[in-house]
Amino acid sequence: MNVQGRILGIDFGTRRIGLSISDPLQIIAQSLLTLENDATVLQAIREIVGREAIGLIVVGMPFNLKGNKGSKAQEVEKFIGQLERAIPVAVVRWDERFTSSLAHDTMIRMGTKRKERREDRGRIDSMAAAIMFSVSPSAF
Repeated sequence: MNVQGRILGIDFGTRRIGLSISDPLQIIAQSLLTLENDATVLQAIREIVGREAIGLIVVGMPFNLKGNKGSKAQEVEKFIGQLERAIPVAVVRWDERFTSSLAHDTMIRMGTKRKERREDRGRIDSMAAAIMFSVSPSAF
């Protein structure tokens, strides 16, 4: 797939949505921010897509250990449908298994205190979105 522009990674959650963004050359991704999952989230994502010249959106799909869609997948599919109707950019589903665990472990290795990890759950969400992209950015 030949994508023009940056790639926006989305780690969907019922309460929060973590976002990451690639560099202009689509080589690496970094945590962008975390949004509250409320009525304003699609508008906020639409603004980011326009401002950052996003050419592709990658949404983490919750697969279980056997590779099947997990129970949360229906909620994610509904969100993807809303996203596709609201934003004229291609959306790709991506296996997000273990990204939140990897983000949590990374924060521990970075020396982030337990209290900070508990209080700033959004940081884990946006880091998980970046990890999802960094697994294989060339796949896009």
